[in-house]
Amino acid sequence: IEALGAEVRRVGRSQDEAFKEVARLVDEQGMTLIPPFDHPLIASGQGTIGIELIEDQPALDRIIVGLSGGGLLGGIGAAIKAIRPEVQITGVSLSQGAAMWESLQAGHPVDVEEVESLGDSLGGGIGLDNACTFALVREVMDDHVQVSESAIARAMIELLEHEKMLVEGAAAVGLAALDEHGLDIRGQKVALILSGNGIDLATFDRARSIAGR
Repeated sequence: IEALGAEVRRVGRSQDEAFKEVARLVDEQGMTLIPPFDHPLIASGQGTIGIELIEDQPALDRIIVGLSGGGLLGGIGAAIKAIRPEVQITGVSLSQGAAMWESLQAGHPVDVEEVESLGDSLGGGIGLDNACTFALVREVMDDHVQVSESAIARAMIELLEHEKMLVEGAAAVGLAALDEHGLDIRGQKVALILSGNGIDLATFDRARSIAGR
């Protein structure tokens, strides 16, 4: 982003703290907020992944998606359920600091403390005034599991060594869920959403250490 000429500000120690600065800039300087997840257009844009999946694999049985704010899972789930409602949507959250997980358990959006994780982009709050994604996730998600740091680390290494794909921790949680929870997918056509490769080598080295590799 900086290489393209934009100004980048690194604020706070978490996504939630950074978002407070965003709110201040919108309020005081009239800047425009582009929500990271909690907006119908954002979720709809990510939902096009679901349309492409069904176009490519019409007989798909299950989609396993990382879950944080809910824009990705909610959008994909809404698109899929509109076309083939029988497709199972499985969400995967971190074992700690997972605001959507805690909010779904409570029945309303709640704050959680953000913790350091290999899947850090799945951390952070969903907003106590969440306007879109909390309800959308509740509507379209069929089941939901949490994964540990060690499972994420093993999945990252597996994807690199056997699939030659270097992905960030948040993108590896689907494979981590299959490994850690033994999800029964025998005879099913399953899609894992590998949602990004924003990772540096130091983080991958940390994953190797956690996995004991």
